[in-house]
Amino acid sequence: MSVRAPYPRTGRLRAALAASSAALLLTGCSFGQPEPDPAGEPPNLPTPSASASSGGAGQQVVATVLAKGLRVPWGIAFLPDGAALVTERDTGRILQVGPESTPEGLRVTPVQTVPGLAAGGEAGLLGIAVSPAYAKDRTVFVYYTTEQDNRVAKLVLGGQPTPILTGIPRAEIHDGGGLGFGPDGQLYVSTGDAGDREAAQDPKRLGGKILRITPAGSPAPGNPFPGSPVWSLGHRNVQGFAWDAGKRMYATEFGQNTWDEINRIDKGANYGWPLVEGQAGDKRYVDPIAQWRTADASCSGLTTTGRLLVTACLRGERLWVVEVTDTGTVLGQPRELLKGRYGRLRAIAAAPDGSLWASTSNHDGRGRPEPEDDRLLRLVFADGGAGRS
Repeated sequence: MSVRAPYPRTGRLRAALAASSAALLLTGCSFGQPEPDPAGEPPNLPTPSASASSGGAGQQVVATVLAKGLRVPWGIAFLPDGAALVTERDTGRILQVGPESTPEGLRVTPVQTVPGLAAGGEAGLLGIAVSPAYAKDRTVFVYYTTEQDNRVAKLVLGGQPTPILTGIPRAEIHDGGGLGFGPDGQLYVSTGDAGDREAAQDPKRLGGKILRITPAGSPAPGNPFPGSPVWSLGHRNVQGFAWDAGKRMYATEFGQNTWDEINRIDKGANYGWPLVEGQAGDKRYVDPIAQWRTADASCSGLTTTGRLLVTACLRGERLWVVEVTDTGTVLGQPRELLKGRYGRLRAIAAAPDGSLWASTSNHDGRGRPEPEDDRLLRLVFADGGAGRS
């Protein structure tokens, strides 16, 4: 097992990027460091191109600690000004991170505590999404657990949440929790089976699904089951999902004892749980495009940058990087990043500047927290990839 090395201490943001950033190696790759950003200003890096994100030999990666002292950060979503909204699972707080900096990194400001939260086990305040029309409507969407259910609500920061989708099954485990707007402007919601395996195969039940709803909470037009929010079924516990440049959707899947997965998500498709796990070759169900033993993965968050899918893994304590082609197939072998370096990793999101932000999850009851956990990290692929400088 890899030993967790101390992470670099941060000074001001420019100093952290210029001098205190730890270069972390992709298997078989070299190190490098991008030029620093101006102190006190949010990073301003160009969006990575598909060609620059190939992930070949010589790709360089830099990790910088942006914030520390958080408690189980779960979801990350960005505001138009480049600041991030981060949820804390157990406290029910929504934190704004940046865009201002402090001597320790980016400024962290609590902006909301979600009322009526029933946190415990894997339940609590989970996913968050920012309205595509935020500049006009100032609306944020959250996925959280109450005593009765998991639900999706909308709110203006500082105001009361208004539930728009209720009745998602809740439990101490397998609560799903992913939330995000797709390229079609509809809101996607990932749920877990909440320990009820059979629910995943029942299109009339919300557990073990990916759902697609309008911003008002109604089943989105064009869904595969008339009058239903269900978009895909046969899932055990989906937390992270993302879209590539071709508008293809991918999602992580927690397996049981054998395989954790990345799946390409298609309208109305069945991913087999609890009847199959991993690649089964059964034409009734969709096989994953990538899979790992659970000890090496248990991946939660997922994002894309160029042609790379990047996952954040809990039990595996690493990122997995998967390159996909222009048609959505896997190119080459997945590669590891940050293995054992920061402990359990949960959220990962593409920032407006082209970098990736990831969070640790060492206070979730299953990790080994260090004094400055939990942390937010900024990742830059300096030789072509996320946040190339």
